[in-house]
Amino acid sequence: MDFQTLQRAAGPGLVFAGAAIGVSHLVQSTRAGAMYGAALIAVIILFNLFKYPAFRFGLDYAHGTGKTLIGGYRSLSPWLVVVLAVMNMALLPIGLGAISISTAAILAAVTGSELPILTLTFIVIAVTLILLLAGGYGWLERLSKFLLVFLTLATVWAAALAFPQVQWSSAFSFDWAMDPMAILFVVALAGFMPTVMGQSVDISLWTLTSQNEAGGHEKLSLDASRKGFLAAYLLTSFLAVCFCILGAGVMHAGGITAESGAADLASQIIRLYGDTLGPVPAFFAGIAALCIMVTTMAASFDGAARGYGAMYQEYRGDIGGTAGKSTYALFLILFSVLSFVFLSLMLDSFTTFIDLVTSIFFVVAPATALVNHLVMTRCEMPDSHRPSPTIRALSLVGIVVMSALAVVFFILKAGG
Repeated sequence: MDFQTLQRAAGPGLVFAGAAIGVSHLVQSTRAGAMYGAALIAVIILFNLFKYPAFRFGLDYAHGTGKTLIGGYRSLSPWLVVVLAVMNMALLPIGLGAISISTAAILAAVTGSELPILTLTFIVIAVTLILLLAGGYGWLERLSKFLLVFLTLATVWAAALAFPQVQWSSAFSFDWAMDPMAILFVVALAGFMPTVMGQSVDISLWTLTSQNEAGGHEKLSLDASRKGFLAAYLLTSFLAVCFCILGAGVMHAGGITAESGAADLASQIIRLYGDTLGPVPAFFAGIAALCIMVTTMAASFDGAARGYGAMYQEYRGDIGGTAGKSTYALFLILFSVLSFVFLSLMLDSFTTFIDLVTSIFFVVAPATALVNHLVMTRCEMPDSHRPSPTIRALSLVGIVVMSALAVVFFILKAGG
């Protein structure tokens, strides 16, 4: 595969990476290292592995059928689309709100702004809305490519410097597995690791959009598309481990407790770069962290608007279709307003809020993974696009593990 083909193939995957590398990495992975040292690195790796099939199925289905994953849901049962629409209308504003306030907190930490956190959140939502309406998918893909390189270099550099300070004996400690509070945190960590399961639908939408905007280029082969997505997915997993190492090497080893306030925690994370890289590189790393949160916001809001646009097309009878610009803009504005209103009404403790949000998304993840598995094994598509026995088995193992952990979560909550 030549470099130009690899770039095209990685496009949707890099947009996915831009969406994924955000709250799960900057906040949750860093907190995992700060609280438990290297003990949860294996958990981070395993959940990235278990979730991989469900995310890749979005690409496979779109590539093989020319339809969004929502079209596959409708093929299984029209009621699935209705359930998805109702569930996402309740969950998406919560998730988008969490991403927005995290971005605002990083903005405050980098700039030293003393504006109220909700004011900053309103600003970042408004800027994201304007950029998406003006630039669309093409802007999103180009920005993701540039900023991911910047953040990757800064994060790997910081993690390498923090590496010797990590108490690596903690990697072989499983004391946390007997602690109910630790299990609840693991659920919260897994909820956004590497991102919410619903973005498998977004991957199918970004894949189709990338194909439609490819100009005169031939459609990429399935193998090339899968390799491009896998490369981006491995990058998200690797950076999650790097952030955990950063938290373990600087905070856990130093006995530093993670802050609970949004701006305080963001400032603390930025200081991690300063403690390991020095003030000047830390400044640029902070800018990179802010920029990647901007791409996370952009990709997440874009995916939400495209997803509901696709569901609207389903309602109109355009099976597996994507929405036009006006419908896209309408849903983009709607989710911007809902996410800000939700934050205004519900925000209290930042870390408690983030744990709640990520936990909610985790407990619905097994259902989404199961439906994606059924789409790929039962719906009509070319046999070449169906999962291999290995991927199918990994998908089922992931569904079982996530379901079991979701049950444990409910038991612990009921007993608490």
